[in-house]
Amino acid sequence: MSDAKFFAKGKAAELRMELKSDKKDKNFARRKTTLKRIVANMTMNNNEMVQLFSDILECMHLNSLEIKKMCFLYLINYCRVKPDLANKALPILLADIKDQSPLIRALALRTMSCVPLATYTQAIVDPLHKLLGDSDPYVRKTAAFGVAKLWAADSRLAEKSGLIEGVNQLLVDDNPTVVSAGLAALTDITDKSEGMKLAIGYQDASKLIKILPDCNEWSQTFILNALMSYTPQDPAEALLMAERLSPRLAHSNAAVILGTIKVILYLTHYVSDDAAIDMLVRRFGPPLITLLSKPYEIQYVALRNCFLILQQYPHILQSNVKVFFCKYNDPIYVKVAKLEIIFLLASEENMPEILRELREYASEIDVQFVRKAVRAIGKLAIKIEGSARDCIDTLLDLVATRVSYIVQEATVVIKNIFRKYPNRYESIIAVLCRNLDSLDEPEAKAAMVWIIGQYAGRIENSDELLDDFLFSFKEEAVEVQLALLTATVKLFVQRPAKGQELVLQVLKWATEETDNPDLRDRGYMYWRLLSSASGNPEITREVVMSDRPAVTVESDRLDEKTLEEMTLNIGSLVSIYMRSANQIFKGSKSKHLEPSPALRKAYSYGPTEDQQMNVDASSLMEQGEDDDTAAAFAGPNAFAAHGDLLSDE
Repeated sequence: MSDAKFFAKGKAAELRMELKSDKKDKNFARRKTTLKRIVANMTMNNNEMVQLFSDILECMHLNSLEIKKMCFLYLINYCRVKPDLANKALPILLADIKDQSPLIRALALRTMSCVPLATYTQAIVDPLHKLLGDSDPYVRKTAAFGVAKLWAADSRLAEKSGLIEGVNQLLVDDNPTVVSAGLAALTDITDKSEGMKLAIGYQDASKLIKILPDCNEWSQTFILNALMSYTPQDPAEALLMAERLSPRLAHSNAAVILGTIKVILYLTHYVSDDAAIDMLVRRFGPPLITLLSKPYEIQYVALRNCFLILQQYPHILQSNVKVFFCKYNDPIYVKVAKLEIIFLLASEENMPEILRELREYASEIDVQFVRKAVRAIGKLAIKIEGSARDCIDTLLDLVATRVSYIVQEATVVIKNIFRKYPNRYESIIAVLCRNLDSLDEPEAKAAMVWIIGQYAGRIENSDELLDDFLFSFKEEAVEVQLALLTATVKLFVQRPAKGQELVLQVLKWATEETDNPDLRDRGYMYWRLLSSASGNPEITREVVMSDRPAVTVESDRLDEKTLEEMTLNIGSLVSIYMRSANQIFKGSKSKHLEPSPALRKAYSYGPTEDQQMNVDASSLMEQGEDDDTAAAFAGPNAFAAHGDLLSDE
């Protein structure tokens, strides 16, 4: 019988009959098949299966590991629905904990620790005490995890019964797997506990590194996570530990590689020799590149962690930017992650090949990816001044294709280039004006309106262009309406004769015919400003046409404190979502560097107000300027960084 046949919907009455005892059923073959069907139906949420609880209890007595596995799985699944019947299974599990087979002992203990009933929580304490000292390492490992589950269910009971001290004893066990399980349990408990903290000394850390080669991948990962609880007290000590960990970078498992990188990065904060740090981090390059040949899911995890590492040490992969060029069959999430890293690694030396690559991306079918590629070109123009002209020429070539979404994205990024380099590349405005018909998205329209308003004195028909936009003013999105309001005021300031009629019309719409409070308030503010400064137009010019803070890419970098927390969580969901650990895992603690005489830089420990906010390393796109007046009054700190690094929003 193939596994697929087990997933046919079954009736409880029929399955009950098949579970009945039959002398001809040698080795319980028929009952095993029936139990597989029950588990399959349970997986499909067939609620009829709960009616078989009593029959499953009878099967639990059978001396077969395969049958016990399925019965215990059924018990865990339905124990909340039938707590009275679940309690009847407790004596069976307690008997199995004394079984001669270590597999059955471990299975029974694991099942008891997974049943969320008070009777099971109370009953598991004594078995855990005994099995923490079991003769079989697999049972001791299971007992260590059982203590962690008991602590999650009833922390007071776990502490009161002395089980945590019992797990502590496992750290000197002869078996590396047991040691790693004990560390994993203690790490889980201390991470969620308010009063407990895992601290590992130099000697213990040395022993853990020594047993790493003898452990499997899971155990190595547990040990590497636990090593983050070791705080070096001497720079030489930290350097020695990092050197001893370096061979783990050659491991084939992605979790081990990322875990090793995390620990070495952590230790570098306690190393005083810059040359030694540089030597250590340069070793990250080959393993990270190797991970890019793994399945796409692992590639994505590696790329997200690369993004963090390159924030601190971009030089380690500066010469390997081609490794991050996208392949035609890469999924979109991998392509976007690669694009972010290409942006980080871009320099004046490798810009020609990067621009050629981005130009190719802009001709792909995926609209979302094309938009991000175009936005990346604009961001590179802002990042590297020496290559700005080449980036603009590339953008103009793309605009010449007259593909709607490319033209719109190019318009948005060119507006940011104008803000970065005022009065330098205005000759390209004519090209944009010839493509006004391609603009139908609010962000692109707002960007083009800003350009027309900002350079109204140099565009001969600026009043006509704005008038075309004003034709649909009342139907436009709010961001376009705000941009049009500001642009008409700028037109009036620069060319009063041409702009007087338009500005009065827009001010009337904004103050009398709109329900949006932001638009109405800005309209009143402009109206009062123009009225009060009617005798001195220079006042209006000084406010409306004041120098804008230049767009920079400095906001694309995480601040030191945020970057510290992210790198201390490399290889976890924190580095994928780029959010604080306590925002992803309920009750977990935010990590930070522990004070030590060897610590290179002193930080203010504990989360600040800024750190309570969501931090997304992809959320680093400089806000587009669509609020001139607000910025004029608020000053240069009025601009916030938000959005995707290469986002379309």
